[in-house]
Amino acid sequence: MRVVMLSKACIVGAYQRKLEEMAALPGVELTALVPPYWRENGRVMMLERAHTQGYALQVLPMALNGHYHLHYYPALGPALRRLRPDICHIDEEPYNLATYLALRQARAVGARSLFFTWQNLARRYPPPFRSLESAVLRHTDYALVGNQEAEAVLRWKGYRGPAALIPQFGVDPEIYRPMPEARPAAAPFVVGYAGRFVAAKGLLLLIDALAGLQGDWRLRLPGSGPQQAELEARAAALGVAGRVTFEPRIPSLEMPRFYNQVHALALPSLTTSNWKEQFGRVLIEAMACEVAVVGSSSGEIPNVIGEAGLVFAEGDAAALRAALQRLHDDRALRAELATSGRRRVLAHYTQAQIARATVDVYRQMLAH
Repeated sequence: MRVVMLSKACIVGAYQRKLEEMAALPGVELTALVPPYWRENGRVMMLERAHTQGYALQVLPMALNGHYHLHYYPALGPALRRLRPDICHIDEEPYNLATYLALRQARAVGARSLFFTWQNLARRYPPPFRSLESAVLRHTDYALVGNQEAEAVLRWKGYRGPAALIPQFGVDPEIYRPMPEARPAAAPFVVGYAGRFVAAKGLLLLIDALAGLQGDWRLRLPGSGPQQAELEARAAALGVAGRVTFEPRIPSLEMPRFYNQVHALALPSLTTSNWKEQFGRVLIEAMACEVAVVGSSSGEIPNVIGEAGLVFAEGDAAALRAALQRLHDDRALRAELATSGRRRVLAHYTQAQIARATVDVYRQMLAH
C-alpha cells in the first residue's frame, strides 16, 4: 500500500513520530510531503528533521505560505504522478484551497483520498471557500475528525461518506515521560501554560484566578502572542508580576522537560463566536509526563481529560481558583491525577495508537 501524506503540520519534529509508527506497520510504504517552513502569527517555523526512519520525508515548495486558507503546492501534481499512491492523505481542513487541489490531483492519478478536520463549530464559509469545501465533501473517500463534535458538523454540511474519530497526533510516551531529575521543589507551587498568548486561551482569567490563590505560587508562560502586554499589565495591577514569568517559546522537542518542571498545567480556554477548543494537545503532553492538568469546559477539553484531571466551567475565575487551590493544597491528589493522566494517554493517545487507527482506515478504503 503506497501512501502519500501531504502535511504542513509534520514539519514539527515531535509529530513525525506518528509517521515512523505508520511506516513500521506491515505493508505500508509511506511518503510524507511537507513544506520547507510555515509562516504563522508573525513567525517562521522551519522544518525539523527529528524522526525520519522508515519513510520518505520530501519537501515541496508551497505557494502563499502563511495564508491558512489559500496556500497550495504547485509541484504536487508531478509528485503524485511520480509516486503513484494508492492513498493520498490530505492533512488539511476541507475548506482550504490546498485540500481541493490535492483532492483533484489525487483523483487524477487514481488514488483514494481523505482529509482531516478539527472544525467543531457549525459555520458557513464565504465564497470561494464554501464551494471548495462542498466539492471536497462530495468527492473525498473518507474523513478523519479530531474531536467528537467535528463529525456532526460535517454531516450538517452534507457530508455522506465514512468518518473516523482519530486525533491528528498522539504523543510518544518515551519522549513525553516523567523526568524525576527535572521535578520542581515542593514549594512554590508552579503552574504552567503552553500556547499562544491570545484572548481565547483564557490567560487573563488564569492570572485573575492565581492572584487570589492562598499560598506561594509561580506561573510560567513560555511563548508569545498579541496579548502579552495586556497580560503583563494585569499581573502588575494585581500585584503578582513577580510571580509570573514570561519566557521565550520552547522548541517542540524540549517541551517534555518544561512539563516536568511544573506541578500543574492549566488550559483555561474560552469559547468565542468563531472558535472553541478543538482538542488541547498540551493536555495529553503534560499528562504523559505525569503532570496534573486543569482545563475549562470549552469544546473537547472535558473529553480529552476524562477523569484524569480537573475541569471547571469556562470563564469562571473562582472555579479555576478552587481547582488550582485543591492541587496546591493536596499533594496526594496531584500525584493521583498525574498517574491517572499518563495511564489515560497510554490507553488512548499514543502516536502508535493513532498510527494504527489511521492505517486501519487506509485498509478499509482499499477494501471497499
